[in-house]
Amino acid sequence: MALPDSPRDLPAGVSAFPAVVELNVGGQVYVTRHRTLVAVPDSLLWDMFSRRNPEELPKDSKGRFFLDRDGFLFRYILDYMRDLKLVLPDHFPEGCRLQREAEYFQLRELVAQLSLKDGKSSERWKGEQGEEGAEKPSPATSSLPLAPSSSPSADSTQARKSGYITVGYRGSYTIGRDCQADAKFRRVARITVCGKTSLAKEVFGETLNESRDPDRPPERYTSRYYLKFNFLEQAFDLLAEAGFHMLACSSTGTCAYASDQGEDKIWTSYTEYVFCRE
Repeated sequence: MALPDSPRDLPAGVSAFPAVVELNVGGQVYVTRHRTLVAVPDSLLWDMFSRRNPEELPKDSKGRFFLDRDGFLFRYILDYMRDLKLVLPDHFPEGCRLQREAEYFQLRELVAQLSLKDGKSSERWKGEQGEEGAEKPSPATSSLPLAPSSSPSADSTQARKSGYITVGYRGSYTIGRDCQADAKFRRVARITVCGKTSLAKEVFGETLNESRDPDRPPERYTSRYYLKFNFLEQAFDLLAEAGFHMLACSSTGTCAYASDQGEDKIWTSYTEYVFCRE
């Protein structure tokens, strides 16, 4: 049976979409009811899932509807559409980015609520820092020109917080018989990051995958982060650029034969590097 040209050609109350819809948003999979996606009239999701034909929408290799947006922040978009209420975790640092997502999905009420929250945060910050956001000069020095700083990076260096970051990884490599053959390429499965959330985000930024631990306050510690890339040297470069230096390193390894008859030995190891910024 051929699908109608448009959902509007269907009888009233009948939808061309299933009751439960699977979405792939930036690599994150979501499963929700169709009525949740069309809960806000004139929004982008309402237009996609009520006025268009399912065959017109992009899909991934597994047939899920695909949206090329921030998969982490979409959880709050979907949560808002369930009951039209905005509930965010404490110490939520992604307010501006979430507002951008709300604007993309054309959720006007959500944009207004996020703007209000952002305005209150700005007013609170101004109240703590003073009306101009900085300490006012004294009358004796207000008329004097400011002397240039002898080191442009001095203030930024002093503003950096001290702390520790531990980087760990599991790797494997194969050595031939009697170690005469060259070792095969080392494989790094995943690079993990342990430490204070604020430091990890400062150093690794967008390369930090926080989907497993997204709501942790910035001054709390976590061991659930990992990096989106598998180059250990790249992690070292980012840490060095942020002013960290290595304090210690530890490693453990095990060895096994590739097969009962084979001569090649497969080594697997787990290594941790401890970095510090004073």
